[in-house]
Amino acid sequence: MLPLPALLALTTTVFLGCLTEVLPAGLLLGMSADLGVSPSATGQLVTVYAITTALTAIPLTTATLRVPRKHLLVALIIGFLLTNLVIAVSSSYPLILAARVVSGALTGVMWSLVAGYAMRLVPPGLTGRALAVAMSGTPIGFALGVPAGTALGELADWRWAFAVMALITVPLLAWVLVAVPAVPADPARPTRPLAASRLPGMRPVLATVALFSLGHNVAYTYIGPVLVGLDSARMLGAALLVFGCGTVVGLVAVGAALDRHPRAVLLTCTGMTAAAIVLIGLSDGVPGLVLASACLWGLAFGGAPTAFQAVTALLAGTTADAAQSLTIAAWNGAVAGGALIGGLLLPLGTFLLPWCAAFVILLPVLFSRRVVLSARADPSRVA
Repeated sequence: MLPLPALLALTTTVFLGCLTEVLPAGLLLGMSADLGVSPSATGQLVTVYAITTALTAIPLTTATLRVPRKHLLVALIIGFLLTNLVIAVSSSYPLILAARVVSGALTGVMWSLVAGYAMRLVPPGLTGRALAVAMSGTPIGFALGVPAGTALGELADWRWAFAVMALITVPLLAWVLVAVPAVPADPARPTRPLAASRLPGMRPVLATVALFSLGHNVAYTYIGPVLVGLDSARMLGAALLVFGCGTVVGLVAVGAALDRHPRAVLLTCTGMTAAAIVLIGLSDGVPGLVLASACLWGLAFGGAPTAFQAVTALLAGTTADAAQSLTIAAWNGAVAGGALIGGLLLPLGTFLLPWCAAFVILLPVLFSRRVVLSARADPSRVA
């Protein structure tokens, strides 16, 4: 039986990390006006966060292997409390940028820590389900957290959204201290990502991860300006809510199909995501079309990270830890690249963003045949 109180505390930690990373996309316009910087500059708050996560995920995870897991988890949560509080009260863009760098480093460690922690709380036969519960914080963050934070920013002030995230960490700390069992430090050998990257089929998968994340974030980071360009700024909160709800449904659908059809799942996620982003660009601001496109986008995106994790674990076998650190780095590096490229394209016209995003997402289809899956996924190793 799954230790749900402990796993749900990890879920909440993932939720907090996900929300901290992507919330500026929903608050971009308000933050830009209040801080006196351009929307492109505000979008770089996502860029620097993701760059930091990508650069620090492997070295910081390796450096903290011998730290007791519960101590490290508590330290990360306290770090989220402090950085979000700084952002909530500061009026200095450089200071907020620095806080985002620190948050990005915390998140890089958090992704690796939570995955390993969840697996060590259950017997080998239940690790897949434990990982699914712990990592469900990501789609919940998109489904509930981002729309709620965006709505709070519109009704009150964007600072309140970050203040609430800081306040969430207080009961979360108490929850972790009471419900999450302590596990010893991991004495495992250091990760060897270069060796993992040479496994058959691994490099095409990592390229697919990077290009999918890159294209998604070209559009998602600047969804506010895109909707403004379609004269649908009022639809931002509703579109993010529908997108988030779609991610939950997408996660469930992928979980049901991934074991038997992993390559088909990857192709479906990429194709549906590209189509949905193009449909938003073609919607002409019609509310029904905007919401339908956002729903399709959420359905495709919700299952994608889980599919990437599962296929990576399947290909990597005993080197799954090293491979997952590469996946984290590829995904977050592309988050940064997407926000940067979107910011560069934004002055040229918001109509360009959906088309460029869709083109990048579809690029992996050109080499998808090289993603070789020679065995069915092992549920004990698949997130």
